[in-house]
Amino acid sequence: MDYDYVVVGGGSAGCVAANRLVRDHGARVLLLEAGGSHRRPYVDVPAGAFKMMFGPGDYLERYSSIPQPALDGRVVEVAQGSLLGGGSSVNAMTYMRGRASDYDRWDAELGGRGWAWRDLLPYFTRQEANGRLGGPAHGAQGPLKVEDHRYVCRAGRLFVDTLAGLGVPRRDDFNAGETHGVGYTQVTASAGRRCSAANAFLDPLEGNPLLTVRQRARVDRILFDKGRAVGVRFVENGVVREVRCEHDVVLAAGAYATPKLLMLSGLGPADHLRELGLEVVGDLPGVGQGMQDHNMVPVMALTAPGQGYFAEDRGWRLARNLVRYALGRNGPMASNGSETVAFLNPDDPEGEPTIQIYGMGFLPPGVAEAPGMMLCPTLIRPHSKGWMRLRSANPADKPLLSPNYFAEPQDLALMVRAVRFCREVLRTKPLSQIVLQEIAPGPAADSDAELAAFCRQSTFTNYHPVGSCRMGRDDDAMAVVDTELRVRGVAGLRICDASVMPAVPSANTNAPVMAIADRAMDFLIERTSPSR
Repeated sequence: MDYDYVVVGGGSAGCVAANRLVRDHGARVLLLEAGGSHRRPYVDVPAGAFKMMFGPGDYLERYSSIPQPALDGRVVEVAQGSLLGGGSSVNAMTYMRGRASDYDRWDAELGGRGWAWRDLLPYFTRQEANGRLGGPAHGAQGPLKVEDHRYVCRAGRLFVDTLAGLGVPRRDDFNAGETHGVGYTQVTASAGRRCSAANAFLDPLEGNPLLTVRQRARVDRILFDKGRAVGVRFVENGVVREVRCEHDVVLAAGAYATPKLLMLSGLGPADHLRELGLEVVGDLPGVGQGMQDHNMVPVMALTAPGQGYFAEDRGWRLARNLVRYALGRNGPMASNGSETVAFLNPDDPEGEPTIQIYGMGFLPPGVAEAPGMMLCPTLIRPHSKGWMRLRSANPADKPLLSPNYFAEPQDLALMVRAVRFCREVLRTKPLSQIVLQEIAPGPAADSDAELAAFCRQSTFTNYHPVGSCRMGRDDDAMAVVDTELRVRGVAGLRICDASVMPAVPSANTNAPVMAIADRAMDFLIERTSPSR
């Protein structure tokens, strides 16, 4: 056979998996990515993140939910990166690991199988090359470059100072296991340019004959032989192709595409598959179930001019910023627009954080053609869970999705309290000195009922879906993979992306995904020995 392993998905997890298999184990790897190259406009420049998010182009695969009962019937939009590097090529580059307690809870629920903070920390540190932080929580020699922001707008600095004045402790490092506090994030960048998973893990292998990367290759089915995954079927340039491998098929297509592919291949809730005329290879009722995501609500205000990023991408300001970036990798183009963050508990200042607040020096397109800023409180440990299933047996059809934001009443109640807290921040010096007017929710909304209605109307994704193929103990009927990330009921098939997380971490998910993929490759190599 031509390959030892087939890796499906060239996002953050797939790049790590391919790198480890080729670099450390001399395996012959085929990496299949449904999107295109990461070497494209907007990707390298930090300010391009929101251009990709809000603008045209095929940087993302976008999905629409079914009408959401808990959101008064709203349809919400979600998305994932659709290019090499996946989310790490289109996100705001924020490098966050979450709290040590997140992983310790995972490990306790999994029966102590090596998923605690102490188990994952070595993977975080060996991947990282941090430009400032050191000590036992950080690495300096890894391929993934991490650095401080090279530009922070004044609105961001005032946000940090205001929260500190309200008693939130300043935090210099959010990635050593504790997040409570306010401060400046670090980003996956090097000298002001994005460092995606593709940059860090694929680019160093360019020209290596052991790695074959195929772009615009949509995998439609996993191939099985006598209960073992032996390859995949994919469509490339309109041509259906099949490829087989000597060892495992590794799924790294993300929390939406991985469960979709499993179900198309006959692995999933048996009744659902039979309804669509699909042959059942394995009855796995947890596929597509129990999904979690971080959802946020924008608290927005008009500000005095010159405090954020309004009009910095047009006219003479754009020309000036292009020169600043070209000559020194500085200025607004070196910023992702989201430089500051706070983790706190609005109900208990000393308690474990329940909210993550982003301080952003801009307003989304279509809100107001004026200088402004928004504070985005985000539920970091939501109780609500969503689901996804196939729309049809046609691989070209997008799945049915229901994130189920605010399905659990305590989530909505917490968000209302978080919105009230953010309004207080906007009214407090020194930030209040630049705030001209709150525009969302706006002064007319004041009661809990009015603020709850605003939250239902405006909440949106933070692009952190997890758990659609979660790992679990042997006695967990809804677990799709075991604690070594092997798909239940079949051989030769593993998952190493965000879909395996048993619960969403209480921070951004890109760094945890890369650590999980790294650990997954250790499990894989312990069980297989690729041909040479």
